[in-house]
Amino acid sequence: MFRSLKVRNYRMFAAGGVVSNVGTWLQRTALDWLVLDLTHGSGAALGFATALQFLPMLLFGMFGGVLADRYPKRPILVIAQSLMAALALTIAILTMTGAAQVWHVYVMAFLLGLISCVEIPSRQAFVVEMVGRADLPNAIALNSSIFNLARVVGPALAGLLIYVLGGTGPIFLINALTFGAVISSLVFMRKSELNPAEPVPRAKGQLREGLKYVLQREELLLPVLLIGFVSMFSQSFSMSIALMARQVFQAGASSFGLASSMFAIGALGGALLAARRARLTRKVLFLGAIGFGLFQIATAVAPFYPVYLVLLVPTGIALITINTAANASVQIATSPEMRGRVMGIYILVFTGGTPLGAPLIGWLSELGGPRIGVLLSGVLVLVGTGLAVVLTRLISSRVRKPALAVA
Repeated sequence: MFRSLKVRNYRMFAAGGVVSNVGTWLQRTALDWLVLDLTHGSGAALGFATALQFLPMLLFGMFGGVLADRYPKRPILVIAQSLMAALALTIAILTMTGAAQVWHVYVMAFLLGLISCVEIPSRQAFVVEMVGRADLPNAIALNSSIFNLARVVGPALAGLLIYVLGGTGPIFLINALTFGAVISSLVFMRKSELNPAEPVPRAKGQLREGLKYVLQREELLLPVLLIGFVSMFSQSFSMSIALMARQVFQAGASSFGLASSMFAIGALGGALLAARRARLTRKVLFLGAIGFGLFQIATAVAPFYPVYLVLLVPTGIALITINTAANASVQIATSPEMRGRVMGIYILVFTGGTPLGAPLIGWLSELGGPRIGVLLSGVLVLVGTGLAVVLTRLISSRVRKPALAVA
């Protein structure tokens, strides 16, 4: 389960990631709460803030993948993490001085998304440079475990700190400090033990080449389309948790943090189960997608808060199962010189649908209540799973026909 941790560089990276990810989840929870406070509980405003963080990925995500193939990934990550720390410090100062307005949160969300366009595909492609191809699925699953361990601790701790410290400002300051851990791990890695891919020289048509590469390979196209449909609504699920906790069950900040942590406990369990698997098959991919849709529907109709909390656990297991399986299958099927561009496309579809899904769910939650929003989100995940299969077959057959004609 933990074999990738034998690699010193990855062990340092993982340790830094634990600290930094806790800070990230502190900030995510605090941002949600800050928006709700500034807008007097507006679900549409919260959906808009979430959408703004992912909008840059929709616009520029594939260009970030091109940059990840052109330049060494470790320096890119150091620069990106430093910029994110600066943004966290800025919003901390604004909030603690009482100057924060909702448009400040919108600007910060957009800038974070802009940096992520380059940081995420670079980070995803950097994993194989640390651990090698053989341990890549395990490392991806452990990354998910680290992310979701932080997701267990972060929201609950954020809820407690918001109550104890009397506001969200100190949370942003803490997050700014936690970036030091991952930056240090990157700076002090042993370069001789890395296996970096050769940078791809600048040339015309590299973006188009990446798209063609994915379209011509069904083993890439199916998980990319599937994760695109599922994540359109899964990325807004933390927003839905906030709305359900606050508006349906009248929970305070600490109870809202508990709900987020229950979901993360399931996600952590799902990631550890994935780490035990030698291979993450297509069957696992589909089971995760269908399970996530069904459990979302179940949470929408939960009659009491304790029942809702319990149902969040299998929902988290299902979501992390599809995320881990899709990520691993895409990276394993991709050649090193294309990995940055392919991961740019993957991250684009993984996050790019959120500017559509988050406002839609926020709007539906405002019209019909949070239960309706979550219920329809689950139904749309199930519909999207079927559409991914149909579209993969249609696109694959169209791509094969010209190839056969040429032959």
